[in-house]
Amino acid sequence: MPFERLNIARLLGILHHTHTNHISEHNMTDLTTADGTTFNRVMLKISGEALMGDQGFGLHPPTVERIAREVKTVHDMGVEICMVIGGGNIFRGLQGSAQGMERTTADYMGMLATVMNALAMQSALEGQNIHTRVISAITMNEVAEPYIRRRAVRHLEKKRVCIFAAGTGNPYFTTDTAATLRANEMACEAIFKGTKVDGVYDKDPVKHPDAKRYDTVSFDEVLQKHLGVMDASAIALARDNNLPIIVFSLDEPGGFKGILAGEGTYTRVQG
Repeated sequence: MPFERLNIARLLGILHHTHTNHISEHNMTDLTTADGTTFNRVMLKISGEALMGDQGFGLHPPTVERIAREVKTVHDMGVEICMVIGGGNIFRGLQGSAQGMERTTADYMGMLATVMNALAMQSALEGQNIHTRVISAITMNEVAEPYIRRRAVRHLEKKRVCIFAAGTGNPYFTTDTAATLRANEMACEAIFKGTKVDGVYDKDPVKHPDAKRYDTVSFDEVLQKHLGVMDASAIALARDNNLPIIVFSLDEPGGFKGILAGEGTYTRVQG
């Protein structure tokens, strides 16, 4: 009897590990970072502003295509990729609210902006011959799939890039929180936060040349020191689910692939 209980316990442990650390049967590549971490499925979070290029507003097609090429290099390595893109290059809910607009309405407008960005990225990725699905938290069947977790997981298993749009579908939640939520639901091993700088600093490196970069930093320290990696709810959700956040420069050519190949500069936010 003890032997039988042991085998059942081991089986349950194996099933739990398989569920929380899913590796597709089609994935033949293990990517290991410099700190020895292996990633098979990741969430890439980028801001809407990252799609503007040097413009002050909207989409800059060459920039969108450049980011799509970065994603392709990682996709070609066998990594399953989820994406969440902000909408601040088109409309930011908080800005609308600050100008007197009703907050819920402003947030829904921001969600629609993320759908526009997701469609632009889908077009760029499909131009690189990568099968892509835009999955919206707000139903709009003519342009995007509705969010169904099992269907999204199946897309990833088939090596399709899944771009999650419209945030969580609820006002008062940012796309940072949406990215963390979807990363947990998709059993991603980490969130890769693409920014304009190569990691997390103790102060703004653009304004302060003496700013120091962290190699690693804890979730609690990010919250206590207001280091600005993501909003507080996203950091707390990642912390509570032991989901690391890798902060790197999206402007560095080959930066996304380099980190997964054990190279490059980044900050790891962890428990």
